[in-house]
Amino acid sequence: MLNFEEELEKFQPSMDVEKVEDLVYHNNLADVTDIVKELIQEKNSKM
Repeated sequence: MLNFEEELEKFQPSMDVEKVEDLVYHNNLADVTDIVKELIQEKNSKM
């Protein structure tokens, strides 16, 4: 059986996860709604 207290003491956060978090939170990434809005604006400006 697992001893959760013992496992928690051994826990070390992954550096990869922290690196990914930093990249995601510090970059202004466009999501799908941003892309759709841009496409609609482009279409409307051509008309």
